[in-house]
Amino acid sequence: MPSVADLLIEGLAEAGARRLFVVLRGDSTAALLRSATARGLPAVPVHSEFAACIMAAVEGELADAPGAVAVESAAAALAGLAHARLDRAPMILVTEPAAVPSGLDPAPAGGAAAKQRLLVDPDSASRRVAHAARLAMTEPRGPVHLELPRDVAGRTAVAEMASARPPGTSTSDVAALDATAALIEAASRPLLVAGLGCRREDAGWVRALAEALPAPVLTTLKGKGTMPEPHPLAFGVLGGAPEAPLVHRADLVIAIGVDAAELGRTPWPYAAKVIHVSRAAHSGEGYPAAVEVVGEPGLILEELAPRLRGRARADWDVAELAQAKRAGAARLAAGSGLTPYRIAQIARELTPGGTIAAIEGSPAMLPVALGWPAVAPGECLVPIALGTAGFALPAAIAARLADSERRVLCFTEPGGLLRVLGELETAARLALPIVVLVLGAGESVAAIGPAAGGLGLSVHAATDEGSMRRAITAGIESAAPTLIFIENTPIRGDA
Repeated sequence: MPSVADLLIEGLAEAGARRLFVVLRGDSTAALLRSATARGLPAVPVHSEFAACIMAAVEGELADAPGAVAVESAAAALAGLAHARLDRAPMILVTEPAAVPSGLDPAPAGGAAAKQRLLVDPDSASRRVAHAARLAMTEPRGPVHLELPRDVAGRTAVAEMASARPPGTSTSDVAALDATAALIEAASRPLLVAGLGCRREDAGWVRALAEALPAPVLTTLKGKGTMPEPHPLAFGVLGGAPEAPLVHRADLVIAIGVDAAELGRTPWPYAAKVIHVSRAAHSGEGYPAAVEVVGEPGLILEELAPRLRGRARADWDVAELAQAKRAGAARLAAGSGLTPYRIAQIARELTPGGTIAAIEGSPAMLPVALGWPAVAPGECLVPIALGTAGFALPAAIAARLADSERRVLCFTEPGGLLRVLGELETAARLALPIVVLVLGAGESVAAIGPAAGGLGLSVHAATDEGSMRRAITAGIESAAPTLIFIENTPIRGDA
């Protein structure tokens, strides 16, 4: 007879989890590790609960299936759980029963860190994990918390048939499609904004609509890559230059896969009507929606295309748009020396197509995200909350594990790296050829460098463009993790 732990592992694998990130501090996590090993689900021991949750959340986003993480303490995992909830990352967290229920109470929305908290027992193990997988993948996606008491994990249980698949998205509303087409027909200067809900299967349709109208495209930070950023109609991230003037000139915004969490708490500052196209219904937060169409964005845009045949071309001045794009890029690139924006540009020049950048959740690292041109979804990993220190290194580890054929760069700063410093050992133990760039290194070179070298990482220091180029090139060619300290880099204030 299988144990409760066995059924949980089987349920996670059935849901599409590729591996189990685990912090070994208790009996229940040890039981899950044994079951994962016996049943062929790769288990990755890591050092901190926060890092384990980040890894599982990022894997959930990249793999389009729930990431899985097991730790003993729910309290220690709370920050990572909150990250997954805010970033709409599908994740299943297994802990011993929570000692701090205030942040973990089951709730469909609001302040709870998890979408739901469920107690696992021998009579419910199969049903609980299947329900957790369905709920994690149901829009808006997010984490589900399973509580596994330590005296229950090894007990025998009866397997039950339970589907881990989420409910399918309903077909688009014909009236809403007709209303959307009418608004687009009436618009002279439509603008597209793509958010975290745009996935790989949607990106081609977003580009097709932009080119057919034609209309400029902005993305949120998490929507980067939906429109290839070198494309003439790609105008960067919503909220910056020249993006803000562009939105003010638009008379219609088509928001595709945009989540209110990406817009912050400030009031929507633009007067144009907004069409909401998403897998999730409009929450009422952020922008006001004149029309909303709920369903698969790619399918919605495909159904919309015949309704727009014969439409007059948009009245954007293409030459003026091109000039505004060049001027905006020049403003971002302003400054001398190794600015964060310039570091991202150089790193992108030196890396092969498809390279993934994992960027620290710090406001000072925003120029790195703006300077990294993504050509497909998932090539720029950055959290919604730009106060999520410690995100970049665990995200880079998860990205490399998710796709061993792609190069991964990690952009961090000393404070973020110190929060998850133990995961340098994880990267070394797993022999992951990640290139970690520490901006504004300062005294951290002496504090961290020798220990990293002792773990087997290749350690470099860069003080100018030439030495940084040599270090990145060496890291890209290495089969082991590389740590590059970039000194004299302004990562405070407006730089």
